[in-house]
Amino acid sequence: MRSNKILLLLAAVLILSTSLKAQESVAKSPEFLKYENSKWVDSVMAKLSPDERIAQLFMIPAFSNKGPDHKKEILKHIKEYKIGGLIFMQGDPKTQLELMNDYQQAAEVPLIGAIDAEWGLGMRLDNTISFPYQMALGAIQGEELIYDMGVEIARQLQRTGLHINFGPVVDVNNNSLNPVINYRSFGEDKLNVTKKGIAYMQGMQSQSLLATAKHFPGHGDTDTDSHYALPQINHPFERLDDLEMYPFKELINAGIGGVMVAHLDIPALDSTGAPSTLSKPIISGILKERLGFKGLIVTDAMNMKGVAEGNEPGEVDKKAILAGNDLLEFSEDIPKAIAEIRNAINEGLITQAEIDSRCRKILAVKQWVGLDNYEPIPVKNVVKDVNNPEAIWLNRKLAEASLTLLKNDNSILPLQKLDTLKIASVSIGASKPTKFQKTLKLYADVHNFQLGRGAKASYITDLKKKLEEYNLVIIGMHDFSIRPRNEIKLSKEIENFISEYAQKNNTVISLFKNPYVINKLQDIEKSDALVVAYQDSEITQELSAQLIFGGIGASGKLPVSVGEKFKAGDGLDLKTNLRFKYTVPEDAGMDSKKLGTAIDSLMHQAIEAKATPGGVVLVARDQKVVFYKAYGLHKYSDTIAVEKTDLYDLASVSKISTALPALMKLYDKGNFDLEAGIDDYLPYFRNSNKADVPFRQILAHQARFKPWIPYWKTTLRNNGSYKWNTFKKDSSARYPVKVSDELWLHRNYKDKIYKAIKKSPLEEEAKYKYSGLLFYLLPGIVERITGEDFVEYINENFYDKLGSTTVTYNPSEKFDLDRIVPTESDFNFRHEVIHGNVHDEGAIMMGGVSANAGLFANANDLAKLMQMYLNMGEYGGVRYIDDSTLKEFTKTQFPENDNHRGLAFDKPYLEYKGEDSNTAKNASADSFGHTGFTGTMVWMDPQEDLLYVFLSNRVQPTRENTRLYKLNTRTQIQQALYDAIQ
Repeated sequence: MRSNKILLLLAAVLILSTSLKAQESVAKSPEFLKYENSKWVDSVMAKLSPDERIAQLFMIPAFSNKGPDHKKEILKHIKEYKIGGLIFMQGDPKTQLELMNDYQQAAEVPLIGAIDAEWGLGMRLDNTISFPYQMALGAIQGEELIYDMGVEIARQLQRTGLHINFGPVVDVNNNSLNPVINYRSFGEDKLNVTKKGIAYMQGMQSQSLLATAKHFPGHGDTDTDSHYALPQINHPFERLDDLEMYPFKELINAGIGGVMVAHLDIPALDSTGAPSTLSKPIISGILKERLGFKGLIVTDAMNMKGVAEGNEPGEVDKKAILAGNDLLEFSEDIPKAIAEIRNAINEGLITQAEIDSRCRKILAVKQWVGLDNYEPIPVKNVVKDVNNPEAIWLNRKLAEASLTLLKNDNSILPLQKLDTLKIASVSIGASKPTKFQKTLKLYADVHNFQLGRGAKASYITDLKKKLEEYNLVIIGMHDFSIRPRNEIKLSKEIENFISEYAQKNNTVISLFKNPYVINKLQDIEKSDALVVAYQDSEITQELSAQLIFGGIGASGKLPVSVGEKFKAGDGLDLKTNLRFKYTVPEDAGMDSKKLGTAIDSLMHQAIEAKATPGGVVLVARDQKVVFYKAYGLHKYSDTIAVEKTDLYDLASVSKISTALPALMKLYDKGNFDLEAGIDDYLPYFRNSNKADVPFRQILAHQARFKPWIPYWKTTLRNNGSYKWNTFKKDSSARYPVKVSDELWLHRNYKDKIYKAIKKSPLEEEAKYKYSGLLFYLLPGIVERITGEDFVEYINENFYDKLGSTTVTYNPSEKFDLDRIVPTESDFNFRHEVIHGNVHDEGAIMMGGVSANAGLFANANDLAKLMQMYLNMGEYGGVRYIDDSTLKEFTKTQFPENDNHRGLAFDKPYLEYKGEDSNTAKNASADSFGHTGFTGTMVWMDPQEDLLYVFLSNRVQPTRENTRLYKLNTRTQIQQALYDAIQ
C-alpha cells in the first residue's frame, strides 16, 4: 500500500514537473536582463571587490521622518559597505527626495530605491495620494484603469527618486480571517487577481519601474500574520499549484521583473519546516527551475518574526542567499551578513560566481531604470507633482468604478420623486457631520444624525423616535481605523439598531468598511439598498452619496464571498446620469490648473478692490460640477466667511427662476399664449396703453415699457418721512406687509403698484429697452391661470422636485441669518442693513414675492434649475418643460430689430463689444442666462454644455459700489471657463 502511494506521488510530481517545464518555455524574460553583460555593468563589476558584490544584494530601510543620526547610519552603510539600495519607509516626498539625492551623491555605485506602494506613495508617505486598496480594485470591471494606475504610480515613484515598487500583491485571498493580506488582495478569484496583477505590473513597467509580485508562493489562505509568527499553509501540491501559485505563474509569463518571497511554512513544498524565504526547494526548485523565473527574487522583510524567529541576524541572510534570493530587504546586520555569506563561499556552499551573477542582475536592473546615467532629481514642486490633477482624477475614477451595489430592491436607487421623500441620514461611528452626509445634502434636504461607537442606549432610543418622522433613512457605516480591517467594534445596541433598520422599508445602507464585515452584521443584507465602498475616505463617501442620488452609476462586482449572504461576482449594474456629478475639471475635459488659478485670481482681485466682500462660483460641464468654491466675507466689516451653502439675493436672476419656468410649463399645456397680452390674463389692464401688447414683445423687452418705477418714493413726504397711511411701526390686519422690523406696509399698496404700472407711459419707439414692470405682474398672472398660490405652485412644480431646498422667497423665515449674505446698507428707504430680506424695494413692497426680484438661493440649488434649462427641460429623470419650449424661449426673438434678447432670458450681444459685452467672447450665440443687480450671474451654453453661476453682494456697502462692473469680473471668469476647456 505504501509503495502504491509513493508511485502515485511520483507520478503526480512528474506530471506537475512536465506541466511546469512547459510553462517555463513560454515565460517572458524581464527586460532588464538584456543589460546583465552590458559595458556599464562590466565596468561597475570591475570596480567592486568580492565583498562589495555581496553588499549589492542588500537593501536597508531608510526613513525621511527621522533625524540626522539616522541619516548618518545610512551614509555609513553606503560608504563603508556599498550596499545595493534602500527601501524607503515613513516620511514625506520632499524630504525623501532630498535624502535620496544626498545618498546617491555619497554612493560610488548608484543606489536602487524601493518602496511598498501597493496603493501608491500614500502607503508610506504623507502628503501623497493613496489609490484604493487592492480589494476595491478587484471590484472594478476591466483592467484599463488598473493599468493607468500602474503608469501613474510609476511616475510618482520616479519623481521621488525610486525605481522599484514592492507590488502588486497577487495573493489570492480565500480566507476571510487573513490578518495581513485581506484588503491588500484583489480578491478570491485567481483569474481576477491575475488579470488585475498583470495590468498593474504592465502599467508600472511600461515606465521602466520594476514591479514585484508578492508574496510567493501565496499568502492568501492563512489566519496568521507573518510579521509576528510563521504561518503554515497545509494544502496539497496540486491545490497550491492550481490556486495560490497561479497568478505568479501568469505574471512571470507576462514578463514581471521581480517576485517577492513570503515567510511561510508550506509542508507540501518543503517538508523541513523552513520559511519559504529560506527554502531552496521553493525558491530555486520551484520559482527558478520549474516556473522558469529569471528576474529579480526579493525577500520579504528579514526582520519579520516569520523568518527572524530562531535565526540570528547574518545567519538568516546567508540562508536566504543559499536558498536562491537575489535581493534581501531589511537585513538587521549588514557586516555580519556579508561575513556569513563570505564564509559560505569559503565553505563551498555557494560560489563567488553565483554571487557575481546575482550582483550583475541587480546592476542590470539599475541600468534598466536609468541609473547608469544618474542625475539628481529636482526637489522643487515635488509635492505638487505627485498630487497632479490627472492622478487626482484617476483616483476618483478608480473609486467610482469599484462601488458595488449589492441590493436595490424595487429600484429604490437612484432616489427619485424627491418631493415625496423626507430623508434622514445616520452616520454610524461619527461624532460630527461626515463628507457622506454633506454630499447627500447637495441633492436634497437631508437631515443628518450621528451615532458614535460609544452611544448610550438612551441616545439610540431618542434617535429612533426622531427617525419616525422620516420615510427614508440612509445609513453610512464608517470604519474606525485607517485601513479597512475585517472587524466590528460596535456595541450590541448599535448592532441591533442596524439590524432593525435594515429590515424596515426604505432603508439604504452604504458600507465604508471591509466587505467581510457584512457576514458579522445581522440582517444587513435585508436592507432595500446596500452599497459597498470598501474603505472609508472622503472620496468613497462623496461618491457613495452621488450614487444614491443618481449623480453616478455602479458597476463594481464583489471580489470576495461573504459567508452565505453574497458570493464573489455579485453586484448590480446601475447606469444613471440623473443629477449632478460632483467631480474634478478633468472629468469634463477642462484643465483644473487653468480653471482654478484664473477664478481664484479674479475673485481675489475683486475682493481686494472692494468690488464685493465675497462670493461663490459654481461651474458645471456635461452635468458635472467641476468647480464650486466660496470666497471672502459676508460684509467688509464682518468676520463671517462665505460658505458654499450660503444664500444670496439673486436680484434679477429671479426673472428667469420664478414665474418664467411657470409660464413655460403653462405654454406647454396651451394655457399661456405668447401672442396674448397682459389684459388677456389680467382684465384690469384692458383699458390701458398696455392692452394687446403681445407677451413675446414684453418678455423680449421690446414692448416700449418703462425700465422701472421707484414705487418706494411715493411713500415718502417731501421731508423724507413716511406717509402716515402707508406705513406703521407694528403689524396689523391693515398693515400686514413686512418691509422691516419696524416698517409694515398697508395691505392695499400692492394695488398702487399695479396702478402705477398700468398708468406708466410707453416709450416712443418699439426697440430693445430692458424693463422689469411685467415681472411684478407675473405672479398674479400665474395664479389666475392655475388657480393656485404662486409660491406653492413653483415650489411644487419645480424647486421641491429638483431638490432645490434653499431656493426661496423671504429666506429669514426659514434659515438662520448667518446663512444669508446681507446686501446693502439702505440709507434712503429702510434705513438699515438689508439682511434676510430682498434688496429690491419694489419686491419687498410686494411682500418679498415678485418675479422681478426677491428670490434667494445657494449656488448649488440654483444650478439645478439652470441645468434643467441647459438640458432643455429635463433633470433628475423628470421632464419639467418641453424641449421645443426651451428652444423657443432661449432663442433671439427680434434680431432684425437689433434686439439680442430671448424671452426673458438674456443672450449675447449680436456683435461682440469687447469689455462692454454682456458675456465672454467665446460664449456661443446659443448661450443664454441673466445677471442681477446685486452682483449675480447665471449663464448656460448648450454648445459646450457649460453652466456658470456667480453669486456676490457687490452692493456692499451701497449700490454706488460699481467696481464689479468696472473690473468686468463676472465675464472675465466666464471667459476663463472657455480657456480651461481642453
